[in-house]
Amino acid sequence: MDVLINKSYKKYDRVSRYNNFPYYYNVEDKKYIYGMTSYLDDTTPYTLHQIQRGDTLDNLALYYYGNPTFFWVIADFNRIQDPYESIENRKEIKIPSFTGLTFKQ
Repeated sequence: MDVLINKSYKKYDRVSRYNNFPYYYNVEDKKYIYGMTSYLDDTTPYTLHQIQRGDTLDNLALYYYGNPTFFWVIADFNRIQDPYESIENRKEIKIPSFTGLTFKQ
């Protein structure tokens, strides 16, 4: 008997890395288990931003995308695990083109 059933995907009406994020129901412990998320394709066109004192992911997202909540796009594209960690120790950071965003599994 399969332990994980009802593979499902939640669809979002906005840009989200969780669009291709499967979840399953575990019949043994009666809990939902979430699969792996997708990540931004590293072939997406990008702009190289020279880091300046005081730069943070959210203020870069505000500057480039007009919305600080898209900080995760920059973090994901640069494989930054902790979005709260200072980026000032970097010399530059890649800012992916928002209109060209694609995801890989």
